[in-house]
Amino acid sequence: MIKKSPKRRSAKALRRSPVKAKAKAKTARSTANTRKLVAAKPSYTVRFANETTAYRSARNTLLKAEIDLRRQIERVAALRRKLPLGGAVHEDYMFDEGGRDLADMQTVRQVRLSELFGEKSTLVAYSFMFGPKMANACPSCTCILDSLNGQSGHIGQRVGFVVIAKSPIGRIREFARSRRWSSLRLLSSVNNTYNRDYRGETAEGSQMPSLNVFNRRNGKIYHFFNTELLFGPRDKGQDHRHVDMIWPLWNIFDFTPEGRGSDWYPKLSYGG
Repeated sequence: MIKKSPKRRSAKALRRSPVKAKAKAKTARSTANTRKLVAAKPSYTVRFANETTAYRSARNTLLKAEIDLRRQIERVAALRRKLPLGGAVHEDYMFDEGGRDLADMQTVRQVRLSELFGEKSTLVAYSFMFGPKMANACPSCTCILDSLNGQSGHIGQRVGFVVIAKSPIGRIREFARSRRWSSLRLLSSVNNTYNRDYRGETAEGSQMPSLNVFNRRNGKIYHFFNTELLFGPRDKGQDHRHVDMIWPLWNIFDFTPEGRGSDWYPKLSYGG
């Protein structure tokens, strides 16, 4: 039996094929665009009493920006987590520390950097601007630590956390008592070079507000991270915001119509 050859497509059919292909491609693009529009719309329909259409439209635009910001924050955090280890710490620094009870004004003991980790592999160390030549502690650092005092118990569940200042330990603890910092582990670096080595102090001796992270691997301690945004360029009308992620104050203000303002900063007291 002789098989028939496949029927050839007519010239007319061949001319129609590109048209069909274009139509199919157009449909595909339309479907993709629809999916993008659906994805761009907020996935919830929250409404509040007496809000206007204009308000809801602006709020949904803001919501999209907030979602983008959340994703960007996580992208940056992921990059931070993937950092290789920094330099090995060249010295097991010795710090002065008081007793566990903040009311104890007698006990002074020495503790090494390696002892501050406890059973954790990571240590977070905040450099508190309160040097021996400063008349008062830094109001901004104080504001941060007012908040972290309440969070330290939670922080300690996953990492070690300490606060380091250059003043003698007795002076640090006296100030801590006035702020009721009963939960912070306070250390004095007055007798070592930790502040200078890890950007808590300038070459001239001025104190700097830095946060450092150290990691212990195979018995060695390595530097992992410093809030180097402090040393980067500032945008117009903004401070460096290098420790904003641990500072509730400005984040609260960012939710308000007034925002952060341009001429207000925390004080040690407000009187009244």
